[in-house]
Amino acid sequence: MKQLSQLNKEFNCEKELTLAIIGGKWKMLILWHLGREGTKRFGELKSLIPDITPRMLVNQLRELEEDLIVNRKVYPVVPPKVEYSLTKEGESLMPILTAMYDWGKNYRDTVLINQEQKAETLIK
Repeated sequence: MKQLSQLNKEFNCEKELTLAIIGGKWKMLILWHLGREGTKRFGELKSLIPDITPRMLVNQLRELEEDLIVNRKVYPVVPPKVEYSLTKEGESLMPILTAMYDWGKNYRDTVLINQEQKAETLIK
């Protein structure tokens, strides 16, 4: 886990820290699925995010675990069983991710409406 003193030196503001923890191509998708659908095993997450490579999924889960956003629970069974879930800090991100989802949906809808209106204008 990163030391707090290192975080203070590395980041100029809390926004940079937040983006460092949840930024990137895959972390928000992982968090979204864990937050919306609950505890998942590795294979389930891989199925939900088919474009991510297994190695990248392992790396992203490991980083989220180190940052105390995701909990990794290993069961002492054969074959090995590992489950991933959000920690309390991870759960606190869900309103932010939901707001980002809503914004993206509204933005997409607005852009599509504008494109349709422009297309209609060009046809006339």
